[in-house]
Amino acid sequence: MAVSPLLQLSGVSLTFGGEPVFDDLSLNVQPGDRVALVGRNGSGKSTLLKVMAGLVEPDRGDRVVPLGTSVGYMEQDPDLSGFTTLGEFASANLDPSEMYKVERAGEGLKFDPDRLVETASGGERRRAALARLMAEEPDLMLLDEPTNHLDIEAIGWLEDELKSTRRAFVLISHDRRFLTELTRATLWIDRGQVRRQEKGFAAFEIWRDKAWDDEDMQRHKLDRKIKAEARWAVEGISARRKRNQGRVRALQDLRKERSGQIRRQGQAAMALSAGPKSGKKVIDAKGITHAFGDKQIVRNLDLTIQRGDRIAFVGPNGVGKTTLINILMGELTPDDGTVKLGTNLIPAVFDQARAQLDGDVSLWDSLAGDKEIGVSGKADQVMVRGEPRHVVGYLKDFLFDERQVRAPVRSLSGGEKARLLLAKLMARESNILVLDEPTNDLDVETLDLLQELLDDYDGTVLLISHDRDFLDRVATTTVAMEGRGQAVVYAGGWSDYQRQKHPTPEAASKTGDKPKAKKDITKPSEPVDKPQGLSFTDKHRLEALPGEMERLEAEIAKLEEFMADPDLFHKEPLKFKKATEALVERQTALASAEEEWLELEEKAEAGQ
Repeated sequence: MAVSPLLQLSGVSLTFGGEPVFDDLSLNVQPGDRVALVGRNGSGKSTLLKVMAGLVEPDRGDRVVPLGTSVGYMEQDPDLSGFTTLGEFASANLDPSEMYKVERAGEGLKFDPDRLVETASGGERRRAALARLMAEEPDLMLLDEPTNHLDIEAIGWLEDELKSTRRAFVLISHDRRFLTELTRATLWIDRGQVRRQEKGFAAFEIWRDKAWDDEDMQRHKLDRKIKAEARWAVEGISARRKRNQGRVRALQDLRKERSGQIRRQGQAAMALSAGPKSGKKVIDAKGITHAFGDKQIVRNLDLTIQRGDRIAFVGPNGVGKTTLINILMGELTPDDGTVKLGTNLIPAVFDQARAQLDGDVSLWDSLAGDKEIGVSGKADQVMVRGEPRHVVGYLKDFLFDERQVRAPVRSLSGGEKARLLLAKLMARESNILVLDEPTNDLDVETLDLLQELLDDYDGTVLLISHDRDFLDRVATTTVAMEGRGQAVVYAGGWSDYQRQKHPTPEAASKTGDKPKAKKDITKPSEPVDKPQGLSFTDKHRLEALPGEMERLEAEIAKLEEFMADPDLFHKEPLKFKKATEALVERQTALASAEEEWLELEEKAEAGQ
């Protein structure tokens, strides 16, 4: 017996400002579905979720929700007008006897139901909206970036709740780990088309890349066909004019098809440039202690940061991560202890509150009017790492189009505001980056690029983030702020910190510690210097290397095939030179990848 879908969209089309957001879209959400909704910033994910929620009316098409089916929507900017407290808003649709559900969600999501709406921050308002949705338990939950403004503990609570629920949900999130843990299907919105795969987010990137490869192949075949037909038309049309008008019309149709294809949005052309090198020792903190009233932020912390370190600061919201960074950067004097800054420091700061952005000015003026990067006497120029650039050209590097450059900053989406902040930050030369929640609202592709830039950045990074996957990819050291002034330094990223803080009985036995639950007196304890196997980062790298080597081998084969033309050197010397350089670069990269793979394989075997 077929099960009726909880929600059905049929032939839905929507246009904003003359541009199609999506066209002739049809999809179903079934009971028990756990769906990731993914796509580039600006592709229409939030708009599609609002159409599914019935909050945005499409230009044409139908939305069908069976009678008796409840659909709940958590928006990014909830309207709390008319409510006195956050708890009153969160429990508005509940029976008074069910208030305990809001209190339970409030405890897990860390918001106070008694907080007055007028004094609540944007993050508290979002947490109240999420608590309202979780307490109401609709048949279908539509969640738009629910992890924004949640700390890692609250993200863990929400993750456990969604894992255990029998309700269906559609989820937008930039948090890879969150999506991977929770989803079983993926909706991908790309240039107005929505595709579905019955696999969770973990399989998305392979699926996306395969679709793009197939698209490129089809476009290449179409271009070749147009070229061949155009040559026929030029060379022989006069002799066959009457009997071949159909073929001419077919050529026109091919050209129309080609021109109607929407090109993929390219990757942001972001770049980071470290200025003059700082001293080897960047920050030397000894015995720093600081409190605000009765709240102890940090107590007796020693921390030495060397050039090139990537230091992550983690802990619950409000524990004082930003305050500690301000102390380390010399912006705030500690109550006790000393902080010595290294020589020649040139900082650049990504501000979580986005205070650097004035919502009333245009994107153009936000850049050209910036005192640090604007060019005196030239209202259309911006100084980008020492070189003048036209404002529009630089904004295009960050995937803004010309129609947006005169729009006010307030009109941007969360992801677009994050990209604008990155544009301002990356225009400067720096040798120490302070990144306070840089991952909020960024799409997966931009996050990947940011991580690669940080890997290659020849400077020091201080990072605050609740994105566990991003922490694992970037951080070399983690400072865990655990409350009551306790700040503990751990090697590695988030997963390494978790393993060191909460070792499994097996890990404890390998380090010489006896598990408390059981004691095997027949087996001698293993020496403390036994190889520990692979870290999370090593495992991730070992899994990624075969694909990377396969890609390099394919690129080398293509280059060798291209260079096999004996006339290439004489006909196209510049292309030959570039191809030769590219071939050497990829051969070197392949050799390095193979060596790294062998080392990790040996390490994995030694740790078993």
